[in-house]
Amino acid sequence: MATIRHAHTVWEGNLTEGTGTVTLDSSGIGSYPVSWPARAEEPNGKTSPEELIAAAHSSCFSMFLSAVLGKAGTPPTRLTTKADVTFQPGTGITGVHLTVEGQVPGVDEAAFAKAAEEAKAGCPVSQALAGTTITLTATLAA
Repeated sequence: MATIRHAHTVWEGNLTEGTGTVTLDSSGIGSYPVSWPARAEEPNGKTSPEELIAAAHSSCFSMFLSAVLGKAGTPPTRLTTKADVTFQPGTGITGVHLTVEGQVPGVDEAAFAKAAEEAKAGCPVSQALAGTTITLTATLAA
């Protein structure tokens, strides 16, 4: 059965001087200020659509990679994933770079890299972002 998650934003003012608040309705875990300067300049305590996409992508990728590794019989002990979403004003989102470090007993670098590539391709957020370039760096923790 499909699930639907909800968030909403209230925006006041014009693009460059206005401000808004994005609220995560489904989870109820919070409301966060958002502004154009947070998007195109410095965050200064506010979020942006790109930061929210980075959060969604890093968590989705981590879950998918955990599933891929688990299905192979080598579940991870820990995965740490960072998503860097690049935004170019006037152009839009120009790329996403995922960096994952894993603690995965019984897996070598090659197998981990292959699983990470599979997760990058299969993750639903990656699929939703198919219109942009997604790159990946995957390493095993020492």
